[in-house]
Amino acid sequence: MKGKRKISPNFAGMKTLRLLPPLLCWPLLYLLCGCDLIEYHPYDSRFDGETGLNAKNILLIEEQCADRDSLRFAVISDTQRWYDETRRAVNCINARGDIDFVIHLGDMSDFGLAKEFEWMQHELSRLNPPCVCLIGNHDCLGTGSDVYRCLYGEPNFTFDAGNTHFVCLNTNAFEYDYSIAIPDFHFLRTDIETTQSSGAQRTVVAMHAAPGTDQFNNNVEDVFHEYLRHYPGLQFCLCGHTHKTTDFEPLGDGLLYHECGCAKGRQFLVFTLKANGTYEMEVVDY
Repeated sequence: MKGKRKISPNFAGMKTLRLLPPLLCWPLLYLLCGCDLIEYHPYDSRFDGETGLNAKNILLIEEQCADRDSLRFAVISDTQRWYDETRRAVNCINARGDIDFVIHLGDMSDFGLAKEFEWMQHELSRLNPPCVCLIGNHDCLGTGSDVYRCLYGEPNFTFDAGNTHFVCLNTNAFEYDYSIAIPDFHFLRTDIETTQSSGAQRTVVAMHAAPGTDQFNNNVEDVFHEYLRHYPGLQFCLCGHTHKTTDFEPLGDGLLYHECGCAKGRQFLVFTLKANGTYEMEVVDY
């Protein structure tokens, strides 16, 4: 005598579905597919929301700061998994009401996941001033570089705020196994030639990882600094990555780097570029 065959829960569910009238099956299938019950690969690069955000915000910055010889901008960095702290930073910046724009120095994500970029951009989208975001080493993990390009744009970009030229660079050479030009000297050379004839009076260079760190291609750090010195009125460099707020000269050649700490430390920087060519830096605790 044959024994009874046990039906696993999955087969049981399929059997039940087969027994339902056809008109009821299709709505059930629609609900199953439409309620995020199907998990995609964690490194799926698809996401919801706007794209090309840096270009859109650069247009706002250049329009709002046109013909200005003085500026005030905020710098944040390494927000990655600290969403509550980022929300507080955004609230603090908005409450000031004196910030022209914001520069995020990279590491919006922790593992390069599309969802992480989405969650962090949800916080950053609450900023009243326009914000541009650089790529950090954590943003390069998995398919993070693809997500970054779609969400924000090219990892090397520039913009002008009044008479000041801002250069934003991808310096995360280690994450690409030194397989492509990082820093991109062709990009720098072309931009320097354009900037020298543009009438810009000052230059600020921003990056995630500074020379001397584990991410930077330190074989070319001297050449990198030599290139930067060709920018008109080079003021200083901005960086993040090591999660501490500090000032230093990585090559001891007089080129000062201002590093912004991570969101966990609940600090951001505010720079005021004055009409007389000087600047002030403020460390803001929040």
